[in-house]
Amino acid sequence: MPFALSPMTLSSSDFPADGVIPRDCTGEGEDRSPALSWDKVPEGTEAFAVICHDPDAPLVSSNGNYGFVHWVLYNLPGSLTELAAGTDQGTAGQNNFGHSGYGGPMPPEGHGTHRYYFWVLALDSNEQYAPDLTLWQLLEKIEPNIIGMNRLVGTYRREG
Repeated sequence: MPFALSPMTLSSSDFPADGVIPRDCTGEGEDRSPALSWDKVPEGTEAFAVICHDPDAPLVSSNGNYGFVHWVLYNLPGSLTELAAGTDQGTAGQNNFGHSGYGGPMPPEGHGTHRYYFWVLALDSNEQYAPDLTLWQLLEKIEPNIIGMNRLVGTYRREG
Protein backbone atom coordinates (compact mmCIF):
# COMPACT_ATOMS: atom_id res chain seq x y z
CA MET A 1 0.00 0.00 0.00
CA PRO A 2 2.95 2.41 0.09
CA PHE A 3 2.33 5.87 -1.29
CA ALA A 4 -1.39 5.35 -1.83
CA LEU A 5 -3.97 7.29 0.15
CA SER A 6 -5.84 5.28 2.76
CA PRO A 7 -9.08 5.92 4.67
CA MET A 8 -7.06 7.56 7.47
CA THR A 9 -7.91 11.26 7.76
CA LEU A 10 -5.74 14.21 8.79
CA SER A 11 -7.03 17.58 9.98
CA SER A 12 -5.91 20.69 11.83
CA SER A 13 -7.67 23.02 14.22
CA ASP A 14 -5.40 25.77 12.83
CA PHE A 15 -6.63 25.69 9.21
CA PRO A 16 -9.20 23.85 7.09
CA ALA A 17 -8.36 21.54 4.19
CA ASP A 18 -7.17 23.67 1.26
CA GLY A 19 -7.36 26.73 3.54
CA VAL A 20 -4.82 29.37 4.40
CA ILE A 21 -2.21 28.42 6.99
CA PRO A 22 -2.22 31.07 9.75
CA ARG A 23 0.72 33.45 9.93
CA ASP A 24 1.84 32.16 13.33
CA CYS A 25 2.51 28.76 11.70
CA THR A 26 4.81 30.35 9.08
CA GLY A 27 8.32 31.70 8.85
CA GLU A 28 6.84 35.20 8.88
CA GLY A 29 5.20 34.55 12.25
CA GLU A 30 6.03 32.41 15.28
CA ASP A 31 7.13 29.52 13.03
CA ARG A 32 5.23 27.02 15.17
CA SER A 33 3.99 23.72 13.82
CA PRO A 34 0.20 23.53 13.45
CA ALA A 35 -1.96 21.29 15.59
CA LEU A 36 -2.72 18.06 13.72
CA SER A 37 -5.07 15.18 14.44
CA TRP A 38 -5.90 11.97 12.62
CA ASP A 39 -8.36 9.12 12.79
CA LYS A 40 -9.36 5.93 10.96
CA VAL A 41 -5.93 4.58 11.80
CA PRO A 42 -5.16 1.24 10.12
CA GLU A 43 -5.21 -1.86 12.30
CA GLY A 44 -1.66 -2.89 13.17
CA THR A 45 -0.28 0.65 13.38
CA GLU A 46 2.78 0.71 15.64
CA ALA A 47 4.16 4.18 14.85
CA PHE A 48 3.62 7.36 12.83
CA ALA A 49 5.69 9.83 10.85
CA VAL A 50 4.64 13.34 9.84
CA ILE A 51 5.99 15.31 6.90
CA CYS A 52 5.38 18.77 5.45
CA HIS A 53 6.47 19.37 1.84
CA ASP A 54 5.99 22.28 -0.56
CA PRO A 55 5.87 20.91 -4.12
CA ASP A 56 5.48 24.43 -5.52
CA ALA A 57 8.94 25.55 -4.44
CA PRO A 58 11.09 26.12 -7.53
CA LEU A 59 13.83 23.74 -6.43
CA VAL A 60 15.02 20.56 -8.11
CA SER A 61 18.07 18.73 -6.83
CA SER A 62 20.60 16.79 -8.87
CA ASN A 63 19.06 13.51 -7.68
CA GLY A 64 15.62 14.42 -9.02
CA ASN A 65 13.97 15.48 -5.75
CA TYR A 66 11.82 18.55 -6.04
CA GLY A 67 10.14 21.14 -3.87
CA PHE A 68 11.03 22.13 -0.32
CA VAL A 69 10.81 20.01 2.83
CA HIS A 70 9.52 21.96 5.84
CA TRP A 71 9.13 19.23 8.43
CA VAL A 72 10.21 15.64 9.04
CA LEU A 73 8.97 14.11 12.31
CA TYR A 74 9.10 10.43 13.23
CA ASN A 75 9.36 7.91 16.09
CA LEU A 76 5.81 8.86 17.06
CA PRO A 77 3.95 6.13 19.00
CA GLY A 78 1.15 4.21 17.30
CA SER A 79 -1.27 5.16 20.08
CA LEU A 80 -0.97 8.85 19.18
CA THR A 81 -3.86 10.52 17.33
CA GLU A 82 -2.85 14.17 17.56
CA LEU A 83 0.02 16.60 17.82
CA ALA A 84 -0.38 19.84 19.73
CA ALA A 85 0.63 23.09 18.05
CA GLY A 86 4.38 23.61 18.45
CA THR A 87 4.82 19.97 19.49
CA ASP A 88 8.06 18.63 20.88
CA GLN A 89 6.99 14.98 20.50
CA GLY A 90 8.84 12.51 18.35
CA THR A 91 12.22 12.79 16.68
CA ALA A 92 12.95 15.69 14.36
CA GLY A 93 14.53 15.18 10.97
CA GLN A 94 16.31 17.69 8.72
CA ASN A 95 14.29 20.22 6.77
CA ASN A 96 15.52 22.12 3.72
CA PHE A 97 16.26 25.18 5.86
CA GLY A 98 19.24 23.15 7.07
CA HIS A 99 18.09 22.44 10.61
CA SER A 100 16.00 19.91 12.51
CA GLY A 101 12.37 20.45 13.33
CA TYR A 102 9.58 22.47 11.82
CA GLY A 103 10.29 25.37 9.48
CA GLY A 104 7.08 27.08 8.46
CA PRO A 105 5.93 28.25 5.04
CA MET A 106 7.73 31.26 3.57
CA PRO A 107 7.66 31.16 -0.23
CA PRO A 108 9.93 33.52 -2.13
CA GLU A 109 8.61 37.07 -2.35
CA GLY A 110 6.42 37.57 -5.39
CA HIS A 111 6.13 33.83 -5.95
CA GLY A 112 2.40 33.65 -5.28
CA THR A 113 0.48 31.08 -3.29
CA HIS A 114 2.14 27.77 -2.48
CA ARG A 115 0.52 24.53 -1.36
CA TYR A 116 1.87 22.75 1.71
CA TYR A 117 1.23 19.03 2.01
CA PHE A 118 1.13 17.78 5.58
CA TRP A 119 1.32 13.98 5.54
CA VAL A 120 0.72 11.44 8.27
CA LEU A 121 2.09 7.97 7.63
CA ALA A 122 1.04 4.93 9.67
CA LEU A 123 3.72 2.28 10.10
CA ASP A 124 3.47 -1.37 11.11
CA SER A 125 6.84 -1.19 12.89
CA ASN A 126 7.97 0.86 15.87
CA GLU A 127 11.64 0.75 14.94
CA GLN A 128 13.35 3.83 16.34
CA TYR A 129 15.36 5.94 13.91
CA ALA A 130 18.24 8.32 14.64
CA PRO A 131 17.63 12.08 14.71
CA ASP A 132 18.25 14.38 11.75
CA LEU A 133 17.24 12.09 8.88
CA THR A 134 16.26 13.89 5.70
CA LEU A 135 12.87 13.19 4.18
CA TRP A 136 14.43 10.95 1.55
CA GLN A 137 16.50 9.01 4.10
CA LEU A 138 13.41 8.48 6.25
CA LEU A 139 11.25 7.35 3.33
CA GLU A 140 13.91 4.85 2.29
CA LYS A 141 13.79 3.32 5.78
CA ILE A 142 10.03 3.32 6.38
CA GLU A 143 8.62 2.64 2.90
CA PRO A 144 8.24 -1.14 3.44
CA ASN A 145 6.33 -0.47 6.69
CA ILE A 146 3.79 2.11 5.52
CA ILE A 147 0.29 0.68 5.98
CA GLY A 148 -1.71 3.88 5.68
CA MET A 149 -1.28 7.52 4.84
CA ASN A 150 -3.15 10.67 4.03
CA ARG A 151 -2.57 14.37 3.70
CA LEU A 152 -3.90 17.78 4.61
CA VAL A 153 -3.15 20.58 2.18
CA GLY A 154 -2.84 24.19 3.33
CA THR A 155 -1.87 27.28 1.38
CA TYR A 156 0.23 30.33 2.09
CA ARG A 157 1.23 33.44 0.20
CA ARG A 158 4.08 35.54 1.53
CA GLU A 159 3.13 39.01 2.62
CA GLY A 160 5.02 42.06 1.41
